[in-house]
Amino acid sequence: QLIARRVRAQNVYCEVHSHRSDVKALLAAGYKGVILSGGPRSVNDADAPQLDPAIFASALPVLGICYGAQLMAKALGGEVSRADKREFGEVRVTVDPAAALFTGLRPEQTVWMSHADAITGVPEGFDVTARAGHHDVAAMEQHERKLYALQFHPEVTHTQHGDIMLAHFLFDVCGLSGTWQMASFVRDKIDEIRQAAGGHKVLSAMSGGVDSSVSSLL
Repeated sequence: QLIARRVRAQNVYCEVHSHRSDVKALLAAGYKGVILSGGPRSVNDADAPQLDPAIFASALPVLGICYGAQLMAKALGGEVSRADKREFGEVRVTVDPAAALFTGLRPEQTVWMSHADAITGVPEGFDVTARAGHHDVAAMEQHERKLYALQFHPEVTHTQHGDIMLAHFLFDVCGLSGTWQMASFVRDKIDEIRQAAGGHKVLSAMSGGVDSSVSSLL
């Protein structure tokens, strides 16, 4: 939800879908890109959440964040191993300013890590674009196939210039325009509901969102 909120803040329409989503349906729906979120599980667990690996062979640009990055690495033949110690908090990383997501940024960045596993081997054809220390893979990309992965979390405020990294993916990679507005979206949905109701009275119940100070509304 937080990733979706950051995307919408850049005037880009965004939906949250299950990892079980059908790739053919996503392609048919006309989406312009996919972001794979983080999560508390290990990709090496027998019952870890998986997704159709066909997503990586589609024409859709994909950005993997934390668990999503590890899932991408493993699905494409890389290695993900248990880290020597769980990493949680601010970490200094060295980024490649020529990489797609880091264009124009300083080589040294402070980012927010939260993971117990680590990418210990990148898939064939990928370039390491950020490191924590001399060896830890903090980011990787396969630019020709529009596949990108961040071990850290660009969506949190603790990560320096995380909004710029997301903007590079949304606008430079996915080619989105950034013209969507929440206000117009709300108006359109209200009109849809009124048409569906056909003049009848409607009772609407919803839970409070991340920007709401109340737990429920009627």
